[in-house]
Amino acid sequence: MKIMTAMRLTDRQRELIQQASGGAEILEGFNPFEPDKMEPVLADCDIMVTFRVPENLARKAPRLRWIHLMSAGVEHALAARVFDIAQLQLTNSSGIHGTTIGEYIIGSMLAYAHQMHLPLRAQLRHEWMPNRYFMKTVFDLRGKTVGIVGYGSIGRETARLARGFGMEVFALKRNPDERADPGWCPAGVGDPQGSIPSRWFGPEQRLELVAQSDFIVVTLPLTPDTRHFLGAREFAAARPRAYLVNVGRGEVIDQDALIAALQSGELGGAGLDVTTPEPLDAQSPLWDIENVLLTPHISGARQGYNDEACAVFVENLRRFRAGRPMLNLVDRSLGY
Repeated sequence: MKIMTAMRLTDRQRELIQQASGGAEILEGFNPFEPDKMEPVLADCDIMVTFRVPENLARKAPRLRWIHLMSAGVEHALAARVFDIAQLQLTNSSGIHGTTIGEYIIGSMLAYAHQMHLPLRAQLRHEWMPNRYFMKTVFDLRGKTVGIVGYGSIGRETARLARGFGMEVFALKRNPDERADPGWCPAGVGDPQGSIPSRWFGPEQRLELVAQSDFIVVTLPLTPDTRHFLGAREFAAARPRAYLVNVGRGEVIDQDALIAALQSGELGGAGLDVTTPEPLDAQSPLWDIENVLLTPHISGARQGYNDEACAVFVENLRRFRAGRPMLNLVDRSLGY
């Protein structure tokens, strides 16, 4: 067995992979953006571990049986037509982001509820804001509702944290009758059995969910079915001062409609870790809308990321060798 990795492994990561693989040959540090350097060893490669998939993989790696993505998003791999390799299985590292991105989402919600973005902007102007403004605008998370659009690992950990703040949780997923999480889920994290939400919604009920949510959290992957999943119709139905957080993909939201809703006051604010495009155009109105908190797609970045992604790969490597179903297997028909 030959395993190619698009990163340099630590001694511990290499040891775990060797143990799980039964002594496979491991080729390290290949850059998927330099396919010419990868091509000589791709021809007889069995497994690839990478953040990105090189182009023309079907021609270069006809023996490839499995790709594990160190990230959660798979749209780039599908665009590269990885499933042109008939026997290929594709898995991702979904489940390792829940804690970090869940905390990011709660942090963004707290920043809006406590109006933290305003004194931070005033600090740059060396301006001291009067206390009376915050007496009129700040509110508690306790007693508020959060509608989570996409109830995967990130949405489930957000729900667990939100419940700790005394919030009511609504959940939307493709099939709301399937409430358990079958993917990678560390102990004590998330909502594996789907027991937290007080109400469940399907995709066709998103207008109803938006209308009942003080906070709207979007964690959806990008697929043909989710592109512009939320737009002008949904924003028009939002509650006054509703706050939207998007950590999924920029294209899941109609960004022009979002800008219009923020400028008109249909939405109270937005916390955006993803935009269209990335990097965001310097001329975008989003930069200057006062109640918008922008970050450069960093909600999942943290120390130890590669160790956790490697742990998912190692568990799946054991399953792969034993012929058992792997975790986080991407459904080519669904696109995630």
